[in-house]
Amino acid sequence: MTTIATVCARGGSTGVPRKNVLPLLGKPLIVYTIEQALACPEIDRVFVSTDDDEIAEVARKAGAEVPFKRPAELATHTISKLPVIEHLVDWVVASGVDVTRVVELDPTSPLRDMSDILTCLEMLDAETDVVITGYEADKNPYFNMVEQKPDGFASLSKTIPGGVSGRQLAPKVYSMNASIYVWHKDTLKKGLWEGKAKLYVMPRIRSIDIDEPIDFKIVELLMREKKEALEK
Repeated sequence: MTTIATVCARGGSTGVPRKNVLPLLGKPLIVYTIEQALACPEIDRVFVSTDDDEIAEVARKAGAEVPFKRPAELATHTISKLPVIEHLVDWVVASGVDVTRVVELDPTSPLRDMSDILTCLEMLDAETDVVITGYEADKNPYFNMVEQKPDGFASLSKTIPGGVSGRQLAPKVYSMNASIYVWHKDTLKKGLWEGKAKLYVMPRIRSIDIDEPIDFKIVELLMREKKEALEK
């Protein structure tokens, strides 16, 4: 019975080119996630799926297993993450590993804590198919998010009888941060929404996903402040 971590890192990132191997406080971005997975007492093995030779080399040096080069058809900017995870897990199972749980850790979310991973694993019980992570959204579809209608006019994305007079009075909604996903191996093929999903709510400060250059700068600033605080 084995819990594996999967880390999916495509070489052709567009918002921040080469972001997975860009130095963050002197260390390639992907290394933070690999080191965290290796240090987690509940994770037995760490696997990286990538189509990029440099990412593969960095990942192996950090201690992860990179068993193959990801096929080109699974490395386009239009492919979703789930088929990539399934492809990797299928290979691991075929190699003889008795996989019981799969923890997907996004390399572009380096601010997560070990406690976040451990809590997600704990939340995956027999009644749950997947655990996802998110944070309380700063915009709310019942109050200040709108959609453009076919007639050219805008309206609230969601409504309730009587409306909502203030954001704090609206039903709580959450933004997924893509930081952690946890499945039983046998529920992985249900994806996110075909089974029963639980949400683990993370603080906003640990939920930054690096998609744009500004995200990288914010993460670097927060990590530097944390490092300096620990050194005092």
